[in-house]
Formats: sequence, structure tokens, C-alpha cells
Amino acid sequence: MSTSSPVVIIFGGSRGIGAACVKAFADADWQVASTYATKATSGPGKSYQVDIRDASAVAKVFEQVEADFGSAPHAVIANAGINVPGAPLTTFSPDNFRELLDVNVVGAFNVLAEAARKVKDKGAIVAITTSLVRHVVPGTGPYAATKAAVESLVRAMAKELSGRGVRVNGVAPGPVDTDLFNAGKTEEVKQRMAAFSPLNRIGRPEEIAEVVRFLASDQASWVQGQIVQPNGGMV
Repeated sequence: MSTSSPVVIIFGGSRGIGAACVKAFADADWQVASTYATKATSGPGKSYQVDIRDASAVAKVFEQVEADFGSAPHAVIANAGINVPGAPLTTFSPDNFRELLDVNVVGAFNVLAEAARKVKDKGAIVAITTSLVRHVVPGTGPYAATKAAVESLVRAMAKELSGRGVRVNGVAPGPVDTDLFNAGKTEEVKQRMAAFSPLNRIGRPEEIAEVVRFLASDQASWVQGQIVQPNGGMV
């Protein structure tokens, strides 16, 4: 890989959609930096441990990447996030909701704010959200609410950064075959969620990663402030 290749930082790149993004960008000849919360996995590029709830730790990642790669990032992917067992609001744990807020909203804010400061002019920022923001499923309200907040940040940032030529977009997948999606779900539940799409299947991480890579590339030069939904027609 040429050292003149563009640099991407993928927050939450150790598994699932994030790991697929690492591969997609590496295959497209990007220099890849990725982060993980607790357990690193092998893959292209360099990886950095970070707790995205800590704004100073997020800022340190950007500093380390610039030192290691000799360049500020041309693109930043805000993928790091969590989910918790779903439940109606009447029984949803306040502690679980606070955990969702701390990671999915505060953590995403920290990543996006630092990306806005550090990404190169004419670069790109992509945040991963969810189609559940628009496809209402009982028990998923608190999780979807955190991702709706991220989409609001994306739309505002797109207008704030347009003067620098920085494009900011979101990717809102439907159900995707990842550890996060599969956790705690029976086969019956998975099949029911597959039926959300007229294609009657669950998405694959690499299908989402290709959309993310496209949005970060010059091929998407006229896409700004959008929430793209790779969900097989679910919404």
C-alpha cells in the first residue's frame, strides 16, 4: 500500500460491521486505523484501544493516528456502539438506558466532534445508525432513540462542515448478521426479523461496509447530509 493512500479511522472496527469496514477500506487501498473497546482482533492496518465515552481518549486516538500514519484522516467512520436486551418502556431498566446513552450518544458525540475538528478538508465522516429509527419495533425504542440522536448530529454537522467540503452522512442498516444482532435472539426471532425485508433475509456485514466505503469515497461527492438505509426494503 502506498503511503500516499488516504487514511481512514474506523471507530469500533474489531467485529461485525466495523471489521467488514476495515476489510473493505483495506481492499480499496486505504490506510486503515481502527479502534476496539476491550479485545483487539487481527486485521489490516493498526488498531487502538479506546473508551469512546472519554473525550480526551478519543482525541488521543486522532493524535496517535496522525503520528503513526503521517496524516490526518481523510475519512472517519463512527461505528462504535452497543445494544442491550430490548423491553417495553414500562419495564426497561433505567441503568440500561443510561448505558445506551453513555456509549451511543455521548460516545458518538465525542467521536463526531473530534472528527469534525481533525478530518481533512474535503474529507468524509460516516456514522452508523439503524433503520429502527424509522421502522418501529416494540421493545427497541430506547436503542432507536440513541441512534435518532446520532442522525440529528449528522444532519447538523453536514451543514456546519460543508464550507470545508467535508461530507457527513449516516448509514442505517436493517438487521445484519453480527454478534450484536444475534445476542439473545432465538432462531424464531431472527426469522421474524428477516421477514421485515421483502427479500426475507438478514443482511451481511460486508453489504453494509460497501455502502460505508462508497460514502467515504470521491464517488459519493454529491451525497451530503443523508441517511442511507441498506435494509433490503425494510423501510
